[in-house]
Amino acid sequence: MQKKFLLAGIAVLITAICLFVWGFLIEPNRLSVKTYEIRLKKWSDKLNGFKIAAVSDLHAGSNFITEEKLRQIVAETNAQNPDIIVLLGDYVSPVFNNQQKLKMPMQTIAENLRDFQAKYGVYAILGNTDETYDKTEVRSELEKIGFKVLKDEIASVEINGERLRLLGMRDAMETGDWNSISAGLKKVLAEDEQKGNLIVLVHNPDYLPVITGDLLISNDLSLILAGHTHGGQCRFPLIGAPVVPSEYGQKYAAGHIREQETDMFVTTGIGTSKIPARFGVPPEISILKIYAE
Repeated sequence: MQKKFLLAGIAVLITAICLFVWGFLIEPNRLSVKTYEIRLKKWSDKLNGFKIAAVSDLHAGSNFITEEKLRQIVAETNAQNPDIIVLLGDYVSPVFNNQQKLKMPMQTIAENLRDFQAKYGVYAILGNTDETYDKTEVRSELEKIGFKVLKDEIASVEINGERLRLLGMRDAMETGDWNSISAGLKKVLAEDEQKGNLIVLVHNPDYLPVITGDLLISNDLSLILAGHTHGGQCRFPLIGAPVVPSEYGQKYAAGHIREQETDMFVTTGIGTSKIPARFGVPPEISILKIYAE
């Protein structure tokens, strides 16, 4: 009997060590490129097959997110030949307990991202970590390398005679005031006289209920793209992701979500935050191929 307990204990210990090694040393160091075919209720047939590369939560300087890894992310994204690239925030990684000191300088991060290339441009928004550190510096460094940084504003491109608009929103955690965010959304839309397919870029997927309420006045709302959750960072069989940084738990953790006829895609991102581990949620560049439903 004692021998059985000893063997069982050894088996548990070996399993724990394997899980630790995988979660802390192997999976966070991986990089996957995953393609999703997304069919939308509100999308022009003329834009069928439009390809979006969504990259989020780099947290540069965090475990395994080196300058070399940033350049790899750029190369593998470009290799997919996307029509547009959207960067959904959280570029920086502050030193633990010091939000004003970074593990990798923002200028260094930007220099290693400058080679992102897409047919219709690279568009960026800021995340909560960027806002907490220094939103002015993060924006400035991204703009220096030619990226269009959107904050409560709309950019548009014409493709095959169709207008595609990108509405980039400030991060919800900057104010924590959903009423002011709602008012800002309405103001941006009211001032935009253009029509056409509308994609909304947000860092935090918890925007969805607010956007659904405010933007359904626009029949052009096609898709919301978000990051922030890291997919929970660790996802287990049966129970899923026990910890997701969202007021809605696992509901908006990852992937294609449709709620009240509104479509949202949440990418699981690249880096790590708080706990430097990933399990069942490898770092991912999300490639979306969009079609009309």
